[in-house]
Amino acid sequence: MKNVLVTGSSRGIGKSIAEKFLASGFNVAINSNKSIMELNQTFENFKAISPNIIAISADVSDYNQCLFMFDEFQKKFGDVDILINNAGISYVGLFNQMQPQNWKQVLDTNLNSVINCSHIAIQSMIKRHCGIIINISSVWGNVGASCETIYSASKAGVNIFTKSLAKEIAPSNIRVNAIACGAIDTIMNNNLSGQEKVNLANEIPLGYFGNCSDVADLAFFLSQNDAKYITGQIINLDGGWI
Repeated sequence: MKNVLVTGSSRGIGKSIAEKFLASGFNVAINSNKSIMELNQTFENFKAISPNIIAISADVSDYNQCLFMFDEFQKKFGDVDILINNAGISYVGLFNQMQPQNWKQVLDTNLNSVINCSHIAIQSMIKRHCGIIINISSVWGNVGASCETIYSASKAGVNIFTKSLAKEIAPSNIRVNAIACGAIDTIMNNNLSGQEKVNLANEIPLGYFGNCSDVADLAFFLSQNDAKYITGQIINLDGGWI
């Protein structure tokens, strides 16, 4: 039975990914830092699906807390076989009106968390000569977005980190890919009004927002043997939008 760690998984995309793996018979750890009540509720709900679930509260932007999280995972399940780096936040606003603490928080949460968790995970993956890392990114990491400058920069960092790490550890039979999400129906998009959502959906060739389950399905596919020759890729999941 494979062991899966999903960061930022108390709700939204991370929760859907964790549920997909749990329902498919994997050992799963969910994680959150600030949404502790939601994390606990998700844990209780998931126990009805399978007992092979643990919840770990940790700030993945902090390397020491990541070490704690992996240690707790090890005690319960052993080594991490599949790491899903999902934790992330957005900041919508003009760059010239941002403060240093704003962009530090975005970069720490979106990029440094990926670096932290990947660095810890690959120590055992390299020794075991197997492992999978999937990073949840954004199409804005490919093309950039006005009023989401630092968010875009953080996801661009995730994308190039994905490609670089994939090349470095491919000889150890470890695959690293990223999913560049487009407009997904999550709480993160609640800053948009109803009409803005309609307008945005009209820009998408398929004509609608993606669901969290769409991301979960792709993440699950990338973790399977059917995707054994896919690594170092940034896969757009955007309905043809970008």
